[in-house]
Amino acid sequence: MSANESGLVIVTGASRGIGAATARLAAERGFPVAVNYATGEAEAADVVRAICQQGGKAIAIRGDLGRESDIVHLFKEAERELGPLRGLVNNAAVTGGFARVEAVTAAALERTFAVNVTGAILCAREAVKRMSTRHGGTGGSIVNISSIAVRTGSAGEWVHYAASKAAIDTFTIGLAREVATEGIRVNAVAPGLVETGIHAANGEPGRLDRLKPTIPMGRPGRPEEIAEAVVWLLSSAASYVTGAVLEVGGGR
Repeated sequence: MSANESGLVIVTGASRGIGAATARLAAERGFPVAVNYATGEAEAADVVRAICQQGGKAIAIRGDLGRESDIVHLFKEAERELGPLRGLVNNAAVTGGFARVEAVTAAALERTFAVNVTGAILCAREAVKRMSTRHGGTGGSIVNISSIAVRTGSAGEWVHYAASKAAIDTFTIGLAREVATEGIRVNAVAPGLVETGIHAANGEPGRLDRLKPTIPMGRPGRPEEIAEAVVWLLSSAASYVTGAVLEVGGGR
C-alpha cells in the first residue's frame, strides 16, 4: 500500500449494512475512515469502536445527505480530524418504500432523489474540490454504490429507487471522464440481493427468501462481499479502472 493510499476515506451511510462492512474493511486495509450516519448513532459508534479495537482510525460524523450544509460539514470535520481526503464511498441511500409507480408520492420521490442522487453528486463535488490535481490535490478515488435494480427495474417494488440508481450509473461515467486527467478515478459497484436490514425496514423481512430462486448462485450476498469490491476500487490495485460499473450480484 502506498502512502497516498493510507489517506482518509469517507463512507456515507456507514452505520449498518454495506456501508459498515466497507468502513471496517477500509480501516483494516489501512485507511482512516469517517463513518457517516443520519440516524443510527449507536450503530455508527459500534462500527468506530470495532475499528479502533483492531488498531484502525475512525470517527463517526452525523449528517443527513439530503442537506447540503450537512454534506459540507461532513467533509470539513472529517479532514479536520483525520487528514487529507483520499477516497469517498457514496453509499448512503433511501428506497422511498415499496410502492407501484401509481402509488408513489411526491414526498417519497423528493426524498429518494435528494439523498440518492443530489446528495451523492454534492459529496462527489466536495471530494473533487479536495482531491483533484486541478485544485492542488494529489488524486484519489470515488466509489458510488449503484444497484442491479438499474438493470432489472424493480417492477412492483421500487421503480423509483431503481431510477435513482440509474442516475448514479450515468453520473459515474460522466464524472470519471471529466476528472480522468486530474488524478481521480470514479467507479461504481452495483450490488444484487444482499443480506442487510433494508428488506425488513421496508416491510418484507422474507424478501430474500422470495427472490432467492432468481439468483444463479442460489444465495444472497453478504455485505462483506460487496465491501471487497468497493475497497479494491479504492485501492491502487485498480489504478487503471475508471468509469466502470462493477456488478456484484451472484450472476443475477
